[in-house]
Amino acid sequence: MKLPYFHVDAFTDKAFSGNQAAVIPLENWLDDAILQSIAAENNFAETAFIIADKSGEADFELRWFTPTDEVRMCGHATLASGHVVLSQDDSMDIVTFRTRKVGILAVERTENGYELTLPAVITSPVERPDIAAAIGGNPLEIWGNENDYFILHYNDADEILALAPDFKTLATLGKDIFICTARGKDTDIISRVFVPGAGIDEDPVTGSAHATLAPFWAKILGKNQFTAYQASKRGGHIGCTLENDRVILMGNCVNVVEGVFTL
Repeated sequence: MKLPYFHVDAFTDKAFSGNQAAVIPLENWLDDAILQSIAAENNFAETAFIIADKSGEADFELRWFTPTDEVRMCGHATLASGHVVLSQDDSMDIVTFRTRKVGILAVERTENGYELTLPAVITSPVERPDIAAAIGGNPLEIWGNENDYFILHYNDADEILALAPDFKTLATLGKDIFICTARGKDTDIISRVFVPGAGIDEDPVTGSAHATLAPFWAKILGKNQFTAYQASKRGGHIGCTLENDRVILMGNCVNVVEGVFTL
């Protein structure tokens, strides 16, 4: 079996930065074990699989897999999937994806790249000293929710850059997404994101994390539109806009490899 294969760097306008995603269009869903094996073989933070949506609710169905698990939402691989579709069809300026856990998502072509629309992820204050101990530093507060998104709010950007988490301990806490953030230097906010329980010690640039950060920071900054930088080794810039219960993330994508995945 031969499958179309696209290796995309998302949330960047140049190769070898941003976050890597594999996008694989399918004619029909393969067995889940095969999808997971493909994602493990790719060994990227996410592999996205899309098929034409026969329900009529959206243009495509979309699922995402890390090297170890299927996830409920992934922003950068959705952006990459939209880029693959829209770059092959100049007649389309927007593409929609039906997902299993977070409804309909959209990627729209703009003059400066793409806009990705995700549901806002809401958190509230929690007491989790175990998370603080494993990640390090001195978080001012920790916010979280039942879907395993946790925000650790730090005093400044330098503290974010200096973090050296205990990944082995973090992985024992589950498949939680740990988002460490502070006010930025050259951008409004800065972050780093750790997901060791799902096979990703540090995620390069994370769309779902910014869907979580947008409602959190909008209250602190007193504005619904701001700039963000995720300070991983690869790094990436994201424009964030909060509109009611939706978050719009602005970014670019670059195709790095186009080919065939052979089973």
